[in-house]
Amino acid sequence: MTSRSYLDFNATAPTRPEVIDAVAEAMREGGNASSVHADGRAARTRVEKARQHVAALVGADPTGVIFTGSGTEANNQALRSDNIERLIVSAIEHESVLQARSDAVICPVSPEGLVDLDALMRLLAESDAPTMVSIMLANNETGILQPIPEAVRLAHDAGALFHCDAVQAAGKIPVDTRALGVDSLALSAHKIGGPQGVGALICKTPSTMPRFVHGGGQESGLRAGTENVPGIVGYGVAAESALAGLNEFGALAELRDDLESKVLAIEPTARIFGKDLDRLPNTSKFATKGLTSEVQVMGLDLDGASISAGSACSAGRVETPYVLAAMGVPDELGLCAVRVSLGWTTTSQDVHGFITAWQKLHDRKLSQG
Repeated sequence: MTSRSYLDFNATAPTRPEVIDAVAEAMREGGNASSVHADGRAARTRVEKARQHVAALVGADPTGVIFTGSGTEANNQALRSDNIERLIVSAIEHESVLQARSDAVICPVSPEGLVDLDALMRLLAESDAPTMVSIMLANNETGILQPIPEAVRLAHDAGALFHCDAVQAAGKIPVDTRALGVDSLALSAHKIGGPQGVGALICKTPSTMPRFVHGGGQESGLRAGTENVPGIVGYGVAAESALAGLNEFGALAELRDDLESKVLAIEPTARIFGKDLDRLPNTSKFATKGLTSEVQVMGLDLDGASISAGSACSAGRVETPYVLAAMGVPDELGLCAVRVSLGWTTTSQDVHGFITAWQKLHDRKLSQG
């Protein structure tokens, strides 16, 4: 490959040029959004405009948008409430959900990677304690979409609240918070070309959400601290661009499918996880026995392609990714899995370059026996 191809959008997306411009302008303008003078009021106006754009991205009421420092923080704020005695989470959640509480009850998933709704119903029936269920909308490793409306119905029928980590889904597929029926939703800016270090928690009823950072009265009293005005402004611009570009992002499924068909042409025994399920249009997770994740990630990096073995938050581990382990994937295959995730900069040339480089690794494996 003659130039680098960035194919790790699920870890972080390249910052959009219009976001960079907006952030720079906000930094030049300055102002504390909590100040009452003209400069402060101008900063507040920029924050509230961004709040409207983030809300529009997921069909939410702007008054329910709490800006946070990350999607991880948003998940923690929703899940670490003293009013919730019992937390049920799926086995394939992001680590910010799995580790939010040490006493979380794990709901299994099917071998296909879908949350087991029958198991969820049984777990809900085991206790009358105040309960919250947390299931992600789209898995960050496989891209598989979860049956959120059905899971929400089960939770609400049992009197439980429902939180959804939509960090990987928002801006990639249409997301409507009201249609999903969730009580809260976590988002992150950098997955859609916004700044790193900015997230949002969407609350159906903010008055019931616990304060997470104590100190001042920012973000409706739910997240103290001077607002990151430039970051929030950049998030708003990214949300606006992502919403306008949903159709174009959906068209990435054609490139993804082309990539997968070429992988299978080279190695017919390769396993593509979630191939026949509803998935994010940009995500491909596949494995080939005998070709380890480490070899692929390093070899492709040297050849100019950036991919990953799994979640950026669990990088560096030499073990089967826990998402695949939860699906029952054996170690001999799980240790050979890689994730390729496309985005708004991806072209057919990037896919061609990836396939060329990947075939070199594959052929080298064959030659070595």
